[in-house]
Amino acid sequence: MRTLVTGGTRGIGAAVARRLAADGHDLVLGYARDDAAAAHTQAACRELGVDCTTVRADVTTDDGIESLFAAAGDLTGVVNNAGATLHIGTLADTPPDVVRATVDLNLTSALLVARAAVRVLGRSRGGAGGVLVNISSGAATLGSPGEYVQYAAAKAGVDALTIGLAQEVASDGVRVVGVAPGIIETTIHADAGEPGRIERVGPLVPLGRTGRADEVANAVAWLLSDEASYVTGTTLRVAGGR
Repeated sequence: MRTLVTGGTRGIGAAVARRLAADGHDLVLGYARDDAAAAHTQAACRELGVDCTTVRADVTTDDGIESLFAAAGDLTGVVNNAGATLHIGTLADTPPDVVRATVDLNLTSALLVARAAVRVLGRSRGGAGGVLVNISSGAATLGSPGEYVQYAAAKAGVDALTIGLAQEVASDGVRVVGVAPGIIETTIHADAGEPGRIERVGPLVPLGRTGRADEVANAVAWLLSDEASYVTGTTLRVAGGR
């Protein structure tokens, strides 16, 4: 098994990488800029006995996606994880360039990574078949009013991508599935300007707490496994009931 994880060296992506390494996946981890985090995650995965390569690549560019998949080579799985909210506030108060950047990262790049993934995995193109996991968000169905409507809209597009692409490539040996995390303990909220969001929103979740990145990683690992061999075209919500 050889799996590519975009945004694979921090937060949910790093948790996914560690879990997949424990399951015996050789890994290629794409990342945007944090070299220290990339080195740390790579070392943690190698300690589990697998091959792990990190590739610094901007998936919002065609060259970045091309270089990432060129470095990855033959694959059996892709986790389409790179994303960020970038901003917290009402849509009316969000600068147009932030709206565009949010959609570009969370939807346009996800579409293009998915395109590259099925071109590598598809049996009709010389691939071995495999699984594409798109990381969506619970925000896709909640809309996130007052926080990041543009992010929610982009992630709703990712859910549509999962449904449609799964039907396109089912006969080509590729399953396409999604995972929609809720409020998870990562730096995504602090990076967007509200480090206390976890404490503010966590108690509102029906289970009464925020989620952990490893809980999302467990869902991703299952979907990539043969235990989920009859699962495609659907998104698994990991959001504590919210």
